[in-house]
Amino acid sequence: MRRANCLLMLLRLSSAVALLPVARRAGVKSLPAIARCGKATASLLTAQSPASVLFPRLVRRSMTVRACTTAELSPEVAAAVAAVDAQAQEVSRLKGDEGLGNKDPQVEAAVAELLRLKALLPESLQGPKRRTKEEKKAQKAQEQKAQSGGEGRTSAAVTQVKSEGKQQAMDLNPPRGTRDFYPEDMALRSWLFGQWRETARLYGFEEYDAPVLESEELYVRKAGEDVTSQLYNMEDRSGRRLALRPEMTPSLARMVLARRNALALPLKWYSIPQCWRYERTTRGRRREHYQWNLDVWGAEGLTAEAELLGAAVGFMSKVGLTSEEVGVKVSTRSVLSELLVGKLGLAPERFAATCVLIDKLDKLPQEEVRTALQEQGLPAESCDLLFSTLALTDLDALAKVLGDDSPAVSELTEVFRLGAAYGYSDWLVLDLTVVRGLAYYTGIVFEGFDRSGELRAIFGGGRYDKLLGSFGGEDLPAAGFGFGDAVIVELLKMTDKLPSLSRTEVQAVVFPFDEQLRETAMGAAAALRGAGMATDLVLDKKKTKWAFKHAERLGAEYLVFIAPSEAAAGNARIKDLASGEEVDVPLAGLAEWVAKK
Repeated sequence: MRRANCLLMLLRLSSAVALLPVARRAGVKSLPAIARCGKATASLLTAQSPASVLFPRLVRRSMTVRACTTAELSPEVAAAVAAVDAQAQEVSRLKGDEGLGNKDPQVEAAVAELLRLKALLPESLQGPKRRTKEEKKAQKAQEQKAQSGGEGRTSAAVTQVKSEGKQQAMDLNPPRGTRDFYPEDMALRSWLFGQWRETARLYGFEEYDAPVLESEELYVRKAGEDVTSQLYNMEDRSGRRLALRPEMTPSLARMVLARRNALALPLKWYSIPQCWRYERTTRGRRREHYQWNLDVWGAEGLTAEAELLGAAVGFMSKVGLTSEEVGVKVSTRSVLSELLVGKLGLAPERFAATCVLIDKLDKLPQEEVRTALQEQGLPAESCDLLFSTLALTDLDALAKVLGDDSPAVSELTEVFRLGAAYGYSDWLVLDLTVVRGLAYYTGIVFEGFDRSGELRAIFGGGRYDKLLGSFGGEDLPAAGFGFGDAVIVELLKMTDKLPSLSRTEVQAVVFPFDEQLRETAMGAAAALRGAGMATDLVLDKKKTKWAFKHAERLGAEYLVFIAPSEAAAGNARIKDLASGEEVDVPLAGLAEWVAKK
């Protein structure tokens, strides 16, 4: 009877579908009957019946199934089995839900704990011993040597087979956190980039670019920034430390520093780089993304920030977003400088690292940030004043804390005044918790946000006057922002403001009725293209119905028929797909026909 109870426990833990064949082999016709058949269940679960026979599919997946099919568990062993199963689920959660890799410290610690718990189980429950990495590498080397006859190298594509000789299925998904861009995705990306480029043109910015692979030292800073620990970095064959760029500003600073004496200031440059960060993937956040960067170099006044904010707001208005849907939080690092260094006595050399900690307030509970700040040497009373100041939402209240003559208050007052002159003051919100997580910011900082609160920051930036000095050059006033593609697309989807886009810009489709007319159709397509009309030529023998569907799918305006009777007369029949009207046009006069359109 006790073994029957064990089977009932198994029913609660395992799939009923998987158990049904086992029950039927024991003579039980349905799973509900198992609970009523003590003798049948007892005969199923005997110590002489190995788990691999009774439960061939489940035995490799469930520690509990192996235990129940061998013998009744003692309370101590049952608790150990439950601990192993719970820890295995924690490993799966970290790697699946959290998106962490095998080499992430959290995953490594969780796996180490899982192995420790498994080692505490009785030997009969530990299952087959897993091969080490060294053993797997040795077996793979032997297989490759056997396949290549013991000589030379074999391509990975050739050796991508299992030991039994079957071809191994390839994972067709892109690496985690990255994207494929199919034609419909490229149409959206091209549209977005076009909107960014047009806005930059309207505001007088010039486009530039830089290598996606940069020297690692550009990004490794000592202020505890997340970007430093999120690098995709490597060492090349010459021993140089390199990294895929996580942001564009350091590359821009390198370029400006290289030609500083030859550049006419102020610079107004923009780019749309692809950036890489090994971070947790969430809605609107990927490990690779494209980013619209606008930067102004050589302008000391707040007119640079006002111009940048004007461009950001101008783009959002251009794509249909309003100040009711999107706001821009504005603050300045000067608030923290005056408060922490000027009033609370924080050492200046610890200011940048402290700002990076404060930036985590929107990601971590306030108490965790408070603890980290106290570990940096900030007393508890100072933390209280800091948090109460950051909670202020108007400039008059801030002036009471910092004083009427505060440079920080003057800065913020000026930004809001300039915003009113530009006409976007209704987009601006005073939010002193905005710090931005990069240590090089020195003044005004800002961050676009979704007023519904569903998405992360839409864009962000600020002033960074001392970045060149950190690279060994002479400081130069600078300000800029980055605007990611993934978040803005999510926002446009959420607000139902994505445009309806054609996958191609094809205007005409040329369709030969049969293969004898192929050369004539090629000549017609060449004439249309030469006149500037985007034209697709049907390349295989197809039916007329297919040609109509193909033209519709491409969004073409015209279908150009090369039919026997019309071609014999030296004409092509052109159908306007919107109006349905048809006209015969001489093949030699196709360019003139295009010119009239």
